[in-house]
Amino acid sequence: MKRKLPILVLVFLCSALITSAQSPEFSEPWKNPNVALAIDPYEGNDINWDILATDKRVVAIIHRATIGDRVDRKYAERRDEAKKRGYKWGAYHFGKPGDPIKQADFFLDTVKPTADDLIALDLESTDGSKHMSFDDARAFIRRIREKTGRYTFVYGNNEVTKAISEQYGADGVFAKTRLWYARFRRTVTDFPQGTWKTYTIWQFSSEQNCGPANRSACLYTVPGTEYDMDVDVFNGTMDELRSKWPFDSVTVPRAVATRPGLGTQASRLLLYGSARL
Repeated sequence: MKRKLPILVLVFLCSALITSAQSPEFSEPWKNPNVALAIDPYEGNDINWDILATDKRVVAIIHRATIGDRVDRKYAERRDEAKKRGYKWGAYHFGKPGDPIKQADFFLDTVKPTADDLIALDLESTDGSKHMSFDDARAFIRRIREKTGRYTFVYGNNEVTKAISEQYGADGVFAKTRLWYARFRRTVTDFPQGTWKTYTIWQFSSEQNCGPANRSACLYTVPGTEYDMDVDVFNGTMDELRSKWPFDSVTVPRAVATRPGLGTQASRLLLYGSARL
């Protein structure tokens, strides 16, 4: 019995971990009709807005705004159209090698996020020669926090999520962000917990799943879009997404400019967003 006890303990622990990983949010959550969906397009995707509107579960759009030092050509017009139609709006920066402070400032200057706009940083891979490195990402996130009082979402696939958890754990920067997880499969049984316990948004369907010749293989088809549209599921209902968006709590906003010619008491602060107390 003494020899069997450690084995039984290990079996129990493994069973508990598997059960945790197979919780509902990791097993085709998009099949629940009450769960909210989002899309995250970029300039290369097509959108038919009137047809898109027929899918009432798609309540949010997170659009690429900037990539390195370049602006996405469709960002501004789609932001205006989406907000006019009542969608929750978000913007993300595709991180590239180079000065993370300049990239953060460029992103903010482009997006000028309101208090209701979600903001995110896309960490596309663990290869710092092709994409923004993790250390630069931490500098980017801190700069956004300094300027806005907010932490960005972090977008990462399973490799990125696992690497951050292993290298940084409960790091004071990454652990204060929310995870936008990318994994193109029906279920996840090996989510790399560490920095994040779970996802807030899961990008689950894209051209990684299917192509123009096998559209039926897509895990979810959003009307008004093509097979290459990235589709996301929120870890919650449509009402919860609307009420919690953009999922951060701003304390004291930071001034980014003051209007010249005004006295100290009369200075008007030009802010990115506003405070949520």
